[in-house]
Amino acid sequence: MGPNSSDYPCAAKPRVLLLSGYDAGSHRRWREQLVASQPDFDWQVLTLPPRFFRWRIRGNPLTWLREPALQQPLDLLLVTSMVDLATLRGLHPQLASTPALLYMHENQFAYPDSGQQHASADPLMVNLYSALAATRVAFNSIWNRDSFLEGVSRFLARLPDGLPPGLIDELRHKSVILPVPIEDRLFRARSRPFNPTCPHLLWNHRWEYDKGPELLLRLLDELAIRGQDFQLSVVGEQFRHQPEAFADIRHRHAARIVNWGFLETRSDYDRLLAEADFVLSTALHDFQGLSMLEAMASGCIALAPARLAYPEYIPADQLYASLPDDPAAEARSAVDVLLALLQAEPPPTVPDEWRLTVLKAKYHHVMSVTLADDAVSSPVNECTTGAYEYDESDQGRR
Repeated sequence: MGPNSSDYPCAAKPRVLLLSGYDAGSHRRWREQLVASQPDFDWQVLTLPPRFFRWRIRGNPLTWLREPALQQPLDLLLVTSMVDLATLRGLHPQLASTPALLYMHENQFAYPDSGQQHASADPLMVNLYSALAATRVAFNSIWNRDSFLEGVSRFLARLPDGLPPGLIDELRHKSVILPVPIEDRLFRARSRPFNPTCPHLLWNHRWEYDKGPELLLRLLDELAIRGQDFQLSVVGEQFRHQPEAFADIRHRHAARIVNWGFLETRSDYDRLLAEADFVLSTALHDFQGLSMLEAMASGCIALAPARLAYPEYIPADQLYASLPDDPAAEARSAVDVLLALLQAEPPPTVPDEWRLTVLKAKYHHVMSVTLADDAVSSPVNECTTGAYEYDESDQGRR
């Protein structure tokens, strides 16, 4: 457990500036939840809207150049992975000695290539330099951390010369695992019995190529070929341009569809989480899997590929073979696992370690340790620096 306000002998709270460089939905939810759950800190928050990705990740220090909040005395910087922390510290020298916690929602080394992106090393360098400039780097999953370190290692191997030794070890040493919490209200017992004859399947992800809609189409077609009845809800954030697989799913499986598209209210979405039997992922990339964790907390049985962050919290018998180069075989494996689960009717796996009430203490602990690691001689730091040793066992897999 981290300290509470009574552990601080002086009245002033540590002053924290939180910078969210690309305040998309999940990033916004994370920062709002974090600020609300950590009243022992005095928060200031700056955000930038989630558009113009390449400008945001490279241009945020320029956007914030005249920002008064960066001129004030601070005890801790907490910045997201879209923030160019190294440049920010260079443009604001008074921040060079301020402890900085970098929160990696994602890393640019592990994004799959859609084939439509402009190749550039800039996003990779922003992530790398920010991690090197940070006092501590927090990742939302073990897979996120490991794919980052592996990606950095491959990237460095391509560079011609001038590389200092030990960079990967340095980055690993300063890294911790700190997932985005799941709200406690979502943890609830199922209100309706599991339906093994006509299960309600939920796919609840962004409608983009990296979430694997083509694999979802193959999976559903394979279920139909094998004569397994099902109901279907395909929901999530939509965009102007969508993969054609969504239109094919809607056409071929129209009679089975219960919900389609973005649900307008959070209450409607929460109700769907409680009604579905299975939550499905067909993702090519998912750095933590909030939508999967939320549905599992609400009583859904997970079905996901054996890759990415999923093995960290989904039981092995609910994972299908990861065969991204053979989507037909991967779809068959997914259906094999689903049919076996329909026979076994396993109880839901509740991801208790991802509860807000569990993780908010770990957030407090990591922030406090970061303050202590790079403490400067000031009254606030002297009274907020505690003797905290971060335990690697906190990062353990389920």
